[in-house]
Amino acid sequence: MRILITNDDGIHGEGLKALASWAQKLGEVTVFAPKVEQSAKSHSIEIHKPFEVKEVDFLPGIPAYTVDSSPADCVRYAILGRGEKYDLVLSGINRGLNIGRDIIYSGTVSAVVEAAYLGTKAIAFSTEPTSFASAIAHLDEVYGFLREHQMLEKHCLYNINIPLKVNGIRVTRQGGPYFSDQFHPIGDDMYRPVGGSIYVDHHDYSIDTDATLHDYISITPLTLERTNLSVFESLSGVNP
Repeated sequence: MRILITNDDGIHGEGLKALASWAQKLGEVTVFAPKVEQSAKSHSIEIHKPFEVKEVDFLPGIPAYTVDSSPADCVRYAILGRGEKYDLVLSGINRGLNIGRDIIYSGTVSAVVEAAYLGTKAIAFSTEPTSFASAIAHLDEVYGFLREHQMLEKHCLYNINIPLKVNGIRVTRQGGPYFSDQFHPIGDDMYRPVGGSIYVDHHDYSIDTDATLHDYISITPLTLERTNLSVFESLSGVNP
């Protein structure tokens, strides 16, 4: 199996090396990761300017390249720029959870969305910002769960969050808002965004926010489809 690995924390991210090292047991690993941190860059891509792609030393047996652009561009370049095909794209392990509606901002998640858009099965991994130890320790269990339930045969795109303490695994749907920002003036017409939690606990372990924050690994199938099908169907009669 040919595996492409990326992230949004950058080529020097601790979680990237851990994920790449673990993935070697699954197959042939190649890394294309941002040259510098690209957190919260969402699905941005570069269409106007050239960007640097450079081979770098990484881990023994793993070819690695820095891409001076976004996580989505890392995947685009690896697949489209190199004309390569991969069986699986992994993104992470992200320093910080990617849960609820906030995943729209995530470069980690956007990388796997881009992979799925290009026809490749893909999984994003995230964990608490304080430690990667739990995520690393549970990678075998998570991948075994995916295989046991044939989840990659049933769907191509998953977002996985691994808490510090693990009570089990839940298949979840996307929850509501987790963080929001206030903008603090710091002088000279400059403003600093300061984030804070707006999470509301519903104790519903079928959603990723509640499951993850109550110590369950959450596995959320995502979709590329942005159409609200219920509204579309309710309005189908207005077409001539």
